[in-house]
Amino acid sequence: MLSMERERNLVTFICTANVCRSPMAEGLLHHALQDIPELFGKIKVVSAGISASNGDPASINSIQAMKKIGIDISGHKSKPLTQHMVDSSFAIFCMTLQHQAMLKVLFENLPKHTYLMREFLPHKDAIKEIADPFGQALGSYENTRDNMKEVMSNIMEFLKKEFKIS
Repeated sequence: MLSMERERNLVTFICTANVCRSPMAEGLLHHALQDIPELFGKIKVVSAGISASNGDPASINSIQAMKKIGIDISGHKSKPLTQHMVDSSFAIFCMTLQHQAMLKVLFENLPKHTYLMREFLPHKDAIKEIADPFGQALGSYENTRDNMKEVMSNIMEFLKKEFKIS
């Protein structure tokens, strides 16, 4: 039997409905991992929602915001977070403190690496939560994407350091 740490190979992004923020974060990390051969194929990147339905597409503006930087998330289908996903996650990145609190209430066996996505920014006074752009203009989605993109290299450094490949 594999050790629990070895079984935990998911990096999971969490938002509310899994149609805006977390699909964009998933796309950003998946794209970034392609340039890191020691991690690509070892880590699986997924996203889910605390109160998501099954099978909803990513919002049109999320798709457009990501398309502008060359990342295609048009095939995304929403899914609710499950205990199996939590049990398989090496790290979970939440968009808000409320998402993080809901994880603790709804799920057991959280990975030791459970964070707000923007906790990895080096400056202490940076806004740590990522607001929901749902229903807003494309510019809000682009701002949300850029807020996530800003922290992606720090998340990559964390994964290179902490994710042990055996």
